[in-house]
Amino acid sequence: MPRLSLIVPAYKVQGYLSECLDSVLAQEYTDFEIVAVDDCSPDGSGAILDDYARRDARVRVIHLSENVGLGPARNAGLEQARGDYVLFLDSDDTLSEGALKSIAERLAATGDPEILVFDYARSYWDGRIARNYRAELLKEDGPDAFRLADRPELLDLLQVVWNKAYRRDFVERLGLTFPPGYYEDAPWTYCSLVAAESIALLDRVCLLYRQRREGGNILKTVSRKHFDIFDQYRRVFDFLDSHPELDEWRKPLFGKMVGHYLTVLERSDRLPGSARAEFFHRASADYRERLPAGFEQPPGNRGHKYSLLERDQYTTWAGAMTAVKLRLKIKRRTRRALNLSRRGAMGALYRSQLRLPLDENLAVFSAYWGRGVSCNPAAIDAELARLAPQMRRVWAVRADAVDQVPAGVDFVRVGSREYWSAMARAKYLVNNVNFADVVVKRPGQIHVQTHHGTPLKTMGLDQQKYPASTDMDFDKLLRRCDRWDYSISANRFSTTVWERVYPCSYTSLETGYPRNDVLVNGTAADVRRARGTLGLADGTRAFLYMPTHREYQPDFRPNLDLARLAETLGPDVTLLVRGHYFYGSSPRLDDLRRSGRIVDVSRHHPVEDLYLAADALITDYSSAMFDYAVLNRPIVIHAPDWDIYSAVRGTYFDLMEDAPGMVATTQAELTKLLQSGDFDSAEATERRSAFRKRFCDFDDGHAAERVVRRVFLGERPEDLPPVVPLEERTPAPPPGPAHRATPDQTTTP
Repeated sequence: MPRLSLIVPAYKVQGYLSECLDSVLAQEYTDFEIVAVDDCSPDGSGAILDDYARRDARVRVIHLSENVGLGPARNAGLEQARGDYVLFLDSDDTLSEGALKSIAERLAATGDPEILVFDYARSYWDGRIARNYRAELLKEDGPDAFRLADRPELLDLLQVVWNKAYRRDFVERLGLTFPPGYYEDAPWTYCSLVAAESIALLDRVCLLYRQRREGGNILKTVSRKHFDIFDQYRRVFDFLDSHPELDEWRKPLFGKMVGHYLTVLERSDRLPGSARAEFFHRASADYRERLPAGFEQPPGNRGHKYSLLERDQYTTWAGAMTAVKLRLKIKRRTRRALNLSRRGAMGALYRSQLRLPLDENLAVFSAYWGRGVSCNPAAIDAELARLAPQMRRVWAVRADAVDQVPAGVDFVRVGSREYWSAMARAKYLVNNVNFADVVVKRPGQIHVQTHHGTPLKTMGLDQQKYPASTDMDFDKLLRRCDRWDYSISANRFSTTVWERVYPCSYTSLETGYPRNDVLVNGTAADVRRARGTLGLADGTRAFLYMPTHREYQPDFRPNLDLARLAETLGPDVTLLVRGHYFYGSSPRLDDLRRSGRIVDVSRHHPVEDLYLAADALITDYSSAMFDYAVLNRPIVIHAPDWDIYSAVRGTYFDLMEDAPGMVATTQAELTKLLQSGDFDSAEATERRSAFRKRFCDFDDGHAAERVVRRVFLGERPEDLPPVVPLEERTPAPPPGPAHRATPDQTTTP
């Protein structure tokens, strides 16, 4: 049997769950098991747990048939635990390096106490780490093991279960289980601490308590569920009633109960306004019923609140709280007025438009910082025109890009009077990046963030770990993301990343990428049209070369001698070369274009037509690989600087191990793959198949329809078109056999 059992309940934590489990499985100490409980989570948490269980025998998974809540989910794990000691780890928190080894060593050194209390630190989204502010209570002075009576100040620690290791036979002997409802930790922690005969301390941070910027703490939800606290403290005092030998703890625990009640009353993020009086009266009744003889109220303002509660004087208490809130409100108004006065960029026009009603039939679209009409927003625009033709659709386009707007598309120039009017009054705003900081999110407006690629490179808050890759102000980034109502995801992998690196209060829409619908729905005629537009003759094999942006390169510098590659591959091959949009036009490509069999398609729109036209994709680290994989055509990775790129920017997986096809690190290797045909070998197909299973979850040709019906038409998720299984999809056909002739293999590189 393992020494330690870690119980990890999971519910809607797919963005954090892998980091949690990795922090345990990477521990130097290995004598443990993880009992993971999928609390009928509606996201991908259950699948993530199953994947870990397949890869590591120390992970066991329990799938509950219905959502039961944190306490009962922990109980389900507790029933299956086999370790000498039980630890509880919330699935968005992590263990520190070496934590389990330190815990195991301290348990042995202190004679296997019934409870070991260890320290934790709060981990913030911006990278700050703050140790428990009562850490001094964990100093390992005095006896190794003791009773609570020897150190009663331990009751002043945050009373949670996840900063302790419990001896399992002690838990079973005491009959400890978690009750349902909010504040489930209170009965467990208080009852176990007062009953334990031996407690030990570990003065070391073993757990990082994630402070999620948005969500994650159910207690910060306005709800009548906070009334559950009364049942939880009833259980505490019922326990004391059944254990008269513990009567000495009645006064300390009474003080903890009253303090907890007052905290719930005073926090604005707990009780509905209409329920405060009722809560106060119930708390007052508990006060009078459980008031122990000789209890002394705390001094000062805190003691005054105790007195009001004891006398059930809600009106007086509410008046005092209102006065405090009024002072804070005045301060906030003053700050807001100052901020508005500084926002000259908004102008009087924008502010006046913000006071007008929203136009329920107006949608504003933008893509790539106003560079034109493209990507997911363009696909949503087209589908919206089909399903809701009454909706007015306007694009926000920069002045230097208006010449690229297709005929018939309604647009406004970014920064113009028409732009500010549209931004102020549109019901819907759709973008694949963020709108400018000065854009105000109005009540009733709906912002849709479509993103523009599946992330291989680190994004959002994860970029904090790679400072050489960005000078981003992350606080401003998250304020922009606070405007999102929906975040569109192409696959579950992306969802877990977006929810972690952009921790804001939006809804993830796992619809697939609308821009990729054409890659499934396209016909042979669409393929011929795309090739004809590019001037590709019959019998020509087209390789699309799409390298990504590198933060350490100021302009587009192909890592290939493209002219030599084209010459080597022979006259029946054309290289379509597309530089990253960050680079714009390139004199280098202008020179290469004149060489004959190289076509600069950097300005060709839409990019999806390039995918349809190409026989295969050559890329390095571009997200194009994830989109092109929808077509189930060959992909070749040319990665001459993977070590540098992954070190500077950071990546979410090892592309060298999990590539969508064959990998080359030199031009000679790439040339050999293309000449020999090995780029489309059985091995390449096998790699591509595994890649597609992982990253082509939802791209089935109906993504735009799902988005429009969910966001614009208000349909329920269960009424949307179900995702077609990957094995049942038929992507757009590849170019015909004449286009797929083997390249000339007689020319040497």
